Amino acid sequence: MTFEELNLKPELQEAIGYMGYSTLTEIQEKTYHPILEGRDVLGLASTGSGKSLAFCLPLCQRLLDKGAYEGVLILSPTWELSIQTANQLHGLIYFTPLHAETIYGGNDSGAFDREKRALEAKVQFIVATPGRLLAHMRNAYADMSYFRYLVLDEADKMLDMGFYDDIKQIIKRLPAERQNLLFSATMSPRIRKLANEILRNPVEVSIAVAKPATGIQQQVVLVQEETKSKYLSHFLKKLKPEEQAIVFCGKKKLLQSLVNRLNNKGIRAAYISSELEQAEREAVLTAFKSKQYKALVATDVLARGIDIADLAAVVNYDVPPSPDDYVHRIGRTARHNKTGLAITLISPLEMSKFSFIEKKLGIEVPKVSAGNEFGESFEWNPNFGKKQKKRPLKKPSTPPKPQVKANRKPPRKSSSAPKQAE
Repeated sequence: MTFEELNLKPELQEAIGYMGYSTLTEIQEKTYHPILEGRDVLGLASTGSGKSLAFCLPLCQRLLDKGAYEGVLILSPTWELSIQTANQLHGLIYFTPLHAETIYGGNDSGAFDREKRALEAKVQFIVATPGRLLAHMRNAYADMSYFRYLVLDEADKMLDMGFYDDIKQIIKRLPAERQNLLFSATMSPRIRKLANEILRNPVEVSIAVAKPATGIQQQVVLVQEETKSKYLSHFLKKLKPEEQAIVFCGKKKLLQSLVNRLNNKGIRAAYISSELEQAEREAVLTAFKSKQYKALVATDVLARGIDIADLAAVVNYDVPPSPDDYVHRIGRTARHNKTGLAITLISPLEMSKFSFIEKKLGIEVPKVSAGNEFGESFEWNPNFGKKQKKRPLKKPSTPPKPQVKANRKPPRKSSSAPKQAE
């Protein structure tokens, strides 16, 4: 389905054209009309499927149709995703009278005042992280009664980060009569419980939950641990001059040294992790988006919601902790129906861990050897390094000893006559 078939407001249609969108993704197509009709929606779709636009577009259309300045509260797990969603909203509402603002904190001394003014002005779209929003809600100016729409974006991530109580606390301050939208990449008992608590007769849309996007070309590179950085430099140099890559590394202590090695090889690189100040993270991310860096080395803090236009490749420097983490990491490429490459560098001791991810996702990723120039080659063996369970040694069975009955002597007969005293 094309966006022209949706009969959008001319302002939105013009914005969609400028943003370069032509056809809807599956999650966008199946949730658009239910949201526009005011239904509660539970949307389950893998990362990179266009979930943000799936709720932003129909809500913009709905507000413009009603002509009412009601509030939309979008809760996001991280500041990165909050900014990403707000940027998409700013593109959509550029030609409309609608406004959007973020509430996510930061070291900017004026951030809190800016956020306060947005709440006081009852801006139509507020994209917020739960903790920062609660800080404002302790003040009288935070009138939550004007929010008639609630969106929980990346709800599974918010629960993983321990925001359940914060979410429930925020919901208590919202009007009872509101439209609720819950979007998640995975369905777990906790997500089902949350959905049952806040959604009313929802329309459920499930699109290939927790599966990598079809446009991602996945590959495993078998390489020795000590030569991974050498192979990474080799791979990045093969990319076209305009192409970029995100390198995910689960060990924070390796980030700086890895970036230093890449820079020493002539590859412009920077790193981002939760240990950096928020202003520093924002600066690095902005520089990467403006093509100042070839590679961005990151922990899983970037694995959700970050939308880098035309990202050519994702490199897993190590095996992700879980199948969900794998899906979210590689989902940074091949977004919006595009294509991209995702490679995972695997040492011998990591083979069994990645095999577990393949089994859980029901996939089999092609394996190639890095080559002898990157250390001793080895073949794929999912059982390598597994600890074999020791079976308890069985004691040899011995035939039972025959019981020998002891010869009992007959009891002595006692004399019936009493002994006489001498």
